[in-house]
Amino acid sequence: MTTPFAHASELPFWSSTSEAAPECASLDRDLSCDLVIVGGGFTGLWSALKARERFADARIVLVDAKACGQDASSRNGGFCAPSISHGVGNALARWPGEAETLIRLGRKNLDELASDLEVYGIDAGFQRSGKLTVAATPWQAEGLRAMSSNYERFGIEHQLLSGDVLREKLDSPVYGEGLFEPNYALVNPVRLVAGLRRACLEAGIEIFEHTPVRGIRHDRSGLVFETPSGTIFSDRAILATNAAPPLLRRLRASIIPIFDYSLVTEPLSEAQLAGIGWTGNYGLGDSGNQFHYARKTADNRILWAGYDAIYHYGSNRDPKLLQRDESFALLAEQFAECFPSLSDVRFDFKWGGIIDTSARTTFFSGLAYGGRLAYALGFTGQGVSATRFAALTMLDLLEGQRTERTELKMIRRMPVPFPPEPFRSLAIGMAQKGLAREDATGRRSPFLRLLDAFGVGFDS
Repeated sequence: MTTPFAHASELPFWSSTSEAAPECASLDRDLSCDLVIVGGGFTGLWSALKARERFADARIVLVDAKACGQDASSRNGGFCAPSISHGVGNALARWPGEAETLIRLGRKNLDELASDLEVYGIDAGFQRSGKLTVAATPWQAEGLRAMSSNYERFGIEHQLLSGDVLREKLDSPVYGEGLFEPNYALVNPVRLVAGLRRACLEAGIEIFEHTPVRGIRHDRSGLVFETPSGTIFSDRAILATNAAPPLLRRLRASIIPIFDYSLVTEPLSEAQLAGIGWTGNYGLGDSGNQFHYARKTADNRILWAGYDAIYHYGSNRDPKLLQRDESFALLAEQFAECFPSLSDVRFDFKWGGIIDTSARTTFFSGLAYGGRLAYALGFTGQGVSATRFAALTMLDLLEGQRTERTELKMIRRMPVPFPPEPFRSLAIGMAQKGLAREDATGRRSPFLRLLDAFGVGFDS
């Protein structure tokens, strides 16, 4: 039987919306610089651009093992959150004493990101069109009301929706209640990468693509980075490799690679979209532990993604795992359940991406090599906006500054490490079964409550 995604492109949809820029050459010589940045995704590009703002005359070099942004930064949904802490609820649960600060800094970061896009002339399709979070069960609806209470506490604009009011924004037999927040943005991630990369080049930052770093060492003169065709000597460095195996061995147990999958429909008519009540450009997310996220594209397609969060034994990152028909079939089935009137639409794109997941669902940052090297990773699917904040944090750390950013407990405390195999796979499997059971029954398992007590979180 032919599936609705049988002929879909295996490239991310976003790659079809932007003409690829000429690639930068790979490094073919030894060089010395003031700052080297390893990784050319959102984190690395923001770090380079913000470093140039601070150090006008520094020689700044960025290297990437592939082309800039080719991995996680071009494979996500483009949800640009006003949060650095994976949401208000997570901030309150993990850092109640600084939740107000985290929430304020997250909202400020989104405002400043929007301003940066204007200053640098980056057309990333940025639109602050809001997000609708929907509930499918009574316990999920109760969670939305708790979210509303937290939003009221911190003065966050929002609206609880049900009945006809909800159907005006989303008409689906699956969801009965919703919460809409207007201060939430969407971007085209490939165009954001392209714009940041262009701005970096125009600012005199040297970019070398297809230049993997094989090792780091420290000598009296500074840091030494070995690549296949040249050595980089640098006074300072930033690691921005995120979902790739960390070059610092001590960080390798701090994250796990989780595979997430996406489908994008054929272009839909205005009548088709009106039939499901989705006439605005806001994003959509549901309230389960295993949750979907969805959005419309500029040409009226629907991106439908999430739910499955797949971990492969031994933290396997094989590129072949970016295609998984079981996940695509499940997503297509769930799409038809959510939108019965669209059950016969074709999917034109199918792809997967890797999320650098930390045990507390937020990024962390720190220093190594006597304060010469800064790192940030563990964004857990919330990196489109938080990577900018992480870049500023790493630069503060490298300069030895005590700022509001560097004083955050979220920054200063490392997440709980994941256990080695086979215990890692066993624990993740138990957590996933518990989360699925909670979605079905509303009851949290003893194992999940134990993880809660240790500050460990895991969802899709």
